[in-house]
Amino acid sequence: MSEATRHRPAHAVVIGGSIAGMLAAAALKRHVDSVEIIEAHELPEGPEPRTGVPQAAHIHFLQTGGAEAIDALLPGSIDLLLAAGAHRIPETTNMVIYSPEGWYRRWKRATHYLITASRDLTDHIIRQQVLKDPRVTVRTHTKAVGFLGTRHQITGVRVRTAGGTDSDLHADLVVDASGRASRTPQWLAGFGITSLASDHIDSGLAYASRFYRAPLPTQGWPVIGVQADPSLPRPGNAGGILPIEGDRWHVSLMGAPGGQPTSEPDAFESFARTLRHPIMADLLQHAEPLTDVRVTHSTANRRYYYERVRPWPEGLIVLGDSAAAFNPLYGHGMSAAAQGAVALRDELATGRLPGLACRAQRAIARRIDTAWALAVGQDIHFPTTTGKRPTVADRLLHRYVSRLSRTATGSFQAATALTDVLALQATPTSLVKPRVLLTALVGPRRPPLDEPQFTHAEQILLNQLQRTTDH
Repeated sequence: MSEATRHRPAHAVVIGGSIAGMLAAAALKRHVDSVEIIEAHELPEGPEPRTGVPQAAHIHFLQTGGAEAIDALLPGSIDLLLAAGAHRIPETTNMVIYSPEGWYRRWKRATHYLITASRDLTDHIIRQQVLKDPRVTVRTHTKAVGFLGTRHQITGVRVRTAGGTDSDLHADLVVDASGRASRTPQWLAGFGITSLASDHIDSGLAYASRFYRAPLPTQGWPVIGVQADPSLPRPGNAGGILPIEGDRWHVSLMGAPGGQPTSEPDAFESFARTLRHPIMADLLQHAEPLTDVRVTHSTANRRYYYERVRPWPEGLIVLGDSAAAFNPLYGHGMSAAAQGAVALRDELATGRLPGLACRAQRAIARRIDTAWALAVGQDIHFPTTTGKRPTVADRLLHRYVSRLSRTATGSFQAATALTDVLALQATPTSLVKPRVLLTALVGPRRPPLDEPQFTHAEQILLNQLQRTTDH
């Protein structure tokens, strides 16, 4: 047996046909002989809704770090997304964002970007790229109901068909990418592994979303966002408008307990007018609703610290929302999953099988850390949040980041430092480097904007739209 054969798993099983599951398969396929994806539902042929993904109704975007990770796993995928109508939004050049500290400037020099598209289209492009590889197969209408093996070695999964028939599916590697509904904690407890630590931090935020026919050309149109301010004496609320494929706007509104949006269509635009600035409501009054309003309440941050479990069983890896799920307000879920899949691929590429699962789990956790710090670091400051309250250190850090954010409204250097972290291309510790500390100390170099910043061409379009509506 050759060295290469000894260090190559024969068969891998991925639980879940989600984006995280597909990216896990992409990470695995060059390092194992075959990959089988277990999916409880049917997978659509095209860019259509996938059963079991209620969050698909809400706005999604890929941060720079996530888009680059997907292209590293599936070269050409981002170009395919753009060719299918997705938008590449330069940051902050094509973003009109009202932060708690004021309007961010649209700097002409773009340092990062977002990819905006419907979740269905992103799902489809990634799924299409993964499943065209003959080494990857899918077993649909099949549910994983438990692990095979022992507390020291997972050797496969027990699966159940839609008809209720159980069978054992053996594998050298099992990747749980089943999402928020993951049963891995319970299955590990069945093996006597009960030391798993976790956090559950919930701001109580509810999402309401719908699609609109855009009243303006979407190509080159900016992302619009109004962020929540946890310091205000009222329930936090926020919203965003993303240009997506099909000349549409994808719109989401968010509100904390005591001020949550509802599924009533007539109340959607009224709720938008309760945000800290009426920009979204002003735009939506000119747009044509294409769908009903979909509401979701499952927005808690939840993390399992699998990387701390000792000993960690060989043959098991947990990825994506199964390991850490984030408040979707911050837009890091898909990107963190993609970066976790790259970490898995890199560990597989070493060819060292003993301890692979443990090393991969630690590497995935490091990719989670930044997105987790960003989400929890914001959510703990809302008075409605349960699961954790801010410490003195948390409050001091929040005050510093707020000062840096205020500086960013008039300082390209501060804006770039913050965007490096938000784009998942730098860790939060980069914000306390001497150069950034000095930038925050100096403060904004330009005066604050007192209104949203639209380009001359955009303002002409808005004026024409207003005249059309008036007549």
